[in-house]
Amino acid sequence: MSDIVHDLAARRFFVEVEGHEAELVYAQEPGRIAILHTGVPPEIGGRGIAAELMRTALDYARAQGWKVTPRCAYAAAFFKKHRDYDDLLA
Repeated sequence: MSDIVHDLAARRFFVEVEGHEAELVYAQEPGRIAILHTGVPPEIGGRGIAAELMRTALDYARAQGWKVTPRCAYAAAFFKKHRDYDDLLA
């Protein structure tokens, strides 16, 4: 999903699909980010949008050399299903 935008000032990744906005919100901590919330409106749910937001955020964290703390249920579940990101877990 190439339309994902990183709003660095607001500490979030978001994408607009069919007039609806999905987002992943994080907090910056020393040497890591904490994923606080991942939300996809029901109108655009079931398309893998939350997973793409997670991959984008995790790839960004990896590029920065940061660890990641999942603090929302979706992020925790994503890590359990995608073991290729285990190296990022804080």
